[in-house]
Amino acid sequence: MISTETFRQLSLSFPEATEEPHFEKTSFRIKGKIFATLAEKTGIACIMLSPKDQSVYCLIDAAIIYPVPNKWGLKGATYVVLKKVKKEILFEMLHAAYSKIAPAALAATLKK
Repeated sequence: MISTETFRQLSLSFPEATEEPHFEKTSFRIKGKIFATLAEKTGIACIMLSPKDQSVYCLIDAAIIYPVPNKWGLKGATYVVLKKVKKEILFEMLHAAYSKIAPAALAATLKK
């Protein structure tokens, strides 16, 4: 079970990641671009994956990891139910989203 605080810590563990408000949610950004959001009241995160990564992670369990049901979902926006996802999987997803959006020099500093 992942708490919203653990999600926050994982998201902010990436180089130069910041936390900012985004409508009724909290967003996690790199250089102003969102790589994840958190709806604290529902315990659901949205991670901005590539469509290819999204298709792979959704195979794990479609009740826990699933596309956002709109145009953002077609672009890779993926919901994750925090109380049911494994920490290792969540971190991998955040890593993929951060790497997709971060400048190449920052993304290159990450270990897999």
